[in-house]
Amino acid sequence: MKNFSTVGVRVAVVALFAGLLAAPTQAATCEFRPNAPDQHVVVKGDTLWDISGKFLQHPWCWPQVWGLNKAEIRNPHWIYPGQIVYFDRKNNRLSLSRPGSGDGSGSANGVLRLSPQIRTEGLGKDAIQAIPAGVIEPFLSQPLIVEENELQGSPRIAAAQDGHVYLGQDDKIYVRGDLKGGSSFQVFRPGTPLKDPETGKLLAYEAVYLGTAKLFAEAKPGVDVHTFMVASSKQEIGVGDLLIPAPPTVMRNYMPHPPDQMVDARILGIYSGVTHAGQNQVVSINRGKVDGIDVGTVLQLYTLGRTVPDPGAPKKGVLGTEKTMIKLPDEQSGTLFIFRVFNRVSYGLIMQVTEPVKIGDVARSPE
Repeated sequence: MKNFSTVGVRVAVVALFAGLLAAPTQAATCEFRPNAPDQHVVVKGDTLWDISGKFLQHPWCWPQVWGLNKAEIRNPHWIYPGQIVYFDRKNNRLSLSRPGSGDGSGSANGVLRLSPQIRTEGLGKDAIQAIPAGVIEPFLSQPLIVEENELQGSPRIAAAQDGHVYLGQDDKIYVRGDLKGGSSFQVFRPGTPLKDPETGKLLAYEAVYLGTAKLFAEAKPGVDVHTFMVASSKQEIGVGDLLIPAPPTVMRNYMPHPPDQMVDARILGIYSGVTHAGQNQVVSINRGKVDGIDVGTVLQLYTLGRTVPDPGAPKKGVLGTEKTMIKLPDEQSGTLFIFRVFNRVSYGLIMQVTEPVKIGDVARSPE
């Protein structure tokens, strides 16, 4: 892939350089760069994507180079500044031990060698980051994608204290509906319908996130509504807006990997309503959990090939006036990193791009 750009903004990291894991490349997509350095000292401000990009042609495939299985990918350790990643050119591998100091497994000539230990007590403030936090943070804490069946039976704001029309933080609201034991909710109203660019089928709604609300008192016998307080307000909240349970804290373990099955998706929407997206912007695709997408899935972006007339081909039709149309190939344009997944829709961050991304463009399994 050409003109690759890496990112350096913060987010919780997922880097497993556990012990001396090292393995030869396992696929053509995991080749080392011809100009890869002999080593890299991890420093504050590095990202997993940055470090991988120094050694590999495609940074997202580093789990294959290090021989990680799915259990290790889903339960990663953390890496910190000060550690050194070595490129063992003789054995064509990466290692946390200097080439020649052992066999990469901690022993040499039958003598056990101690390997650098990775702190595993949790993600500290100095742990290496993976992908930009500032861009994707709202997409981690807010639902944004609301599927059609989720709209049915949601608790709704039925009235406000003193008849207020618009509500903000610390205002009292009255909610009608089944809370199902919940006490912390997000407030939203249905927004733009997201339709599949290929089939036209409604997949979900991109909800307008308004704020959060906390239960103050459940409805007592003879009372029809629960009493809530507006805990935070991003936009004005009003009567008729809906509540959904606040999602659990998201584990930000972003381990890049190709999908388990072939994926052929289309760009469904571009956040903020712009018509074209570039690097570090968020887009949605028309594939989700039911299609084998999970957090960390990496897809290649393609500009959808246009259909154009062939000026040198004979005319067609009864009168011989119709132009012969030809389909141009899809052109690879970048990389998409999936960080949040719903049933039929997913959010992805554009990690690099050589052409503007637009609705209808293609996102496929890496080749």
